[in-house]
Amino acid sequence: MTADALHTRREHATFLVEAKKAHYTFTVKKNRPILHERLRTLPWEQATAKFYDRSEGHGRKETRVIQVLTVENLDFPHAAQVAKITRHHTSLKTGKRTRETVYVITDLTSRQASPERIARLIRSQWVIGNRLHFVRDVTFDEDRSQVRTGHGPENMATLRNLAINTLRQTGHTNIAAGLREMSYQPFTHPLDLLTLTS
Repeated sequence: MTADALHTRREHATFLVEAKKAHYTFTVKKNRPILHERLRTLPWEQATAKFYDRSEGHGRKETRVIQVLTVENLDFPHAAQVAKITRHHTSLKTGKRTRETVYVITDLTSRQASPERIARLIRSQWVIGNRLHFVRDVTFDEDRSQVRTGHGPENMATLRNLAINTLRQTGHTNIAAGLREMSYQPFTHPLDLLTLTS
């Protein structure tokens, strides 16, 4: 189970490992200041397990350096390893360079997860974010929705997910373009897509 910093909670780690017999990989940010500071001050200069990854996309080049330390007595349930991920971004348009460091905590041991596997686990979380949350936030402008009472928010989220998944299943890779195409004939195209035409 991968999760962003919102879910980096002791009770979530305990539940996943003890009740669900699952593993976790959580991002640690400054919303957990004590844990974040503890990870920041670990002896990273001693980290021998490293992985380098480069990619280009979204208008930038990115280099990621992943360092991993085995930890004991971290005061976080079942923690076995901690990763420090330093991302170097270069804008292809402006050439501007930025650097960001995030920390990751996992119950996976070094035998179960190399630095490369930890990097893949963290990137897989971004795939979900880019394929679903970004589309809901940008294409559907979900954050500015005025539907706020009763079951309305959950119902609208379900309908948005239905639209996204249906468009993807029928071959649309650009959800905004798929919605535009459906809007050209709003009384037939969506029904055809759902195979509900008479």
